[in-house]
Amino acid sequence: MAAITAFNPAGWDWQDRYSINMALEVKGAQRVIYCTGQASVDEHSQPVHAGDFLKQVNKSFDNLEAVLKSAGLSLANVVRLNQYTTDLAEWYKAVPVYRARLDAAGCKPTGTLLVVAGLFHPDLMFEMEATAVA
Repeated sequence: MAAITAFNPAGWDWQDRYSINMALEVKGAQRVIYCTGQASVDEHSQPVHAGDFLKQVNKSFDNLEAVLKSAGLSLANVVRLNQYTTDLAEWYKAVPVYRARLDAAGCKPTGTLLVVAGLFHPDLMFEMEATAVA
């Protein structure tokens, strides 16, 4: 298993509200898994939960966890999680759910949040991509 060390500047604590770290060092990883963006879609790539941001976040996490499981990994292995949203206000409302899923897995990745004009389907408001190590 990889050894992962977190780095956060002294006195900084705002990152804890979002269950992220400013930097992670990974040593001894034998595998690096780059996951395609996961959104609120079914197994046929059809969008689900149109208009419900919170359900879209949860479905995106469900899909990411399914992808990771297929590789023999879990959210605990994620070291980078980039997020894309079309609605920043709704993203902030979803932070408690997002954070609970990461905290339950012991996951505190690095990442970037981007507000975008749109995703691959007009009904989608959230997508995330991950990098995992083992």
